[in-house]
Amino acid sequence: MQSIISVNLPQQSYEIVISPGGIDHLGAWMTGIQTSSLNLGHKVLLVSNPSIFQHYGDRATTALRQYDLEVASCILPDGEQHKTLATLEQIYDAALKNRLERSSTFVALGGGVIGDMTGFAAATWLRGVNVVQVPTSLLAMVDAAIGGKTGVNHPQGKNLIGAFHQPRLVLIDPQVLQTLPVREFRAAMAEVIKYGVIWDADLFQQLEQSVSLSQPQALDLQLLQEILTRSCQAKAHVVSKDEKEAGLRAILNYGHTIGHAIESLTGYATVNHGEAVAIGMVAAGKIAVEMGLWQTAECDRQRILIEKAGLPTRIPAGVDLDAILTSLQSDKKVKAGQVRFVLPTQLGTAIVTDQVSSGLIRMVLEQISAD
Repeated sequence: MQSIISVNLPQQSYEIVISPGGIDHLGAWMTGIQTSSLNLGHKVLLVSNPSIFQHYGDRATTALRQYDLEVASCILPDGEQHKTLATLEQIYDAALKNRLERSSTFVALGGGVIGDMTGFAAATWLRGVNVVQVPTSLLAMVDAAIGGKTGVNHPQGKNLIGAFHQPRLVLIDPQVLQTLPVREFRAAMAEVIKYGVIWDADLFQQLEQSVSLSQPQALDLQLLQEILTRSCQAKAHVVSKDEKEAGLRAILNYGHTIGHAIESLTGYATVNHGEAVAIGMVAAGKIAVEMGLWQTAECDRQRILIEKAGLPTRIPAGVDLDAILTSLQSDKKVKAGQVRFVLPTQLGTAIVTDQVSSGLIRMVLEQISAD
């Protein structure tokens, strides 16, 4: 059971490979045994975190060395709070120590934090080297590893420092999800639900029909493959149409506007990315209903599906609503001082608008606040 999805871009197209047991064939994919030659060089820097490396580091390293690749590793501390310029220097130090060249490749083995930092390091080391994404979390598989967005956080906001740098290959091994903590799996379902709301109504309905969405063991393997494939197809299609977020790609930020503010204000610790996006989608859905863009019934279906995935639908107690409004002004998506929101108009369709008033935002925030 294997899927291959092409991301077609003018400068550099690449493939997303969804293959159970794929980590054990990483070297084969990279060296072109199973696909056309990618010319990824001889030296590889494998970047990961302690827990992921403990589970999969040896397998990935063995798979690379089987094809005579020279492998060095760089193990970074785990967690969004470490997604900083200071941590990034550890990748640069490892690249320098191991004499990685312009023809060399960074391999990101981990979740979205590892993928974002490794991608940004690859974009900036020697003004750009190859990067291969091997995502190990559902969130990274369906979102962060695809599309070339890389970066680190600033104390004042998420991903404010970054670059577009497309991977040469994305290799997804669904089997690694069996060791993913339940909370992280649930968080990723927010991004999957997002695709259903903004792009793929059939996916949304499939999720509704599933008995449970709250842990990987509860999902039928066929459904998991379908979730991964359809989510990756949605992301690939949008990225292919709009690589650098000049237009259509902005819809992928559904739920992220308020979500990023909540993440930032809780120090990237209390609420994780997917949980924040879930709350942001609830808020955006309510804004869309209040503006007459979306039906209440569909907004309720979204909330029920979010709850089915074990995700929060309310802003955590203690988060200052005025601080959220202030934080929105520093969001990357602000244009000419106006906050841009992605709002659904029906399941499978969304628009981007800057016509949401501060008063309406505050009213909705009050409605979904746990205080």
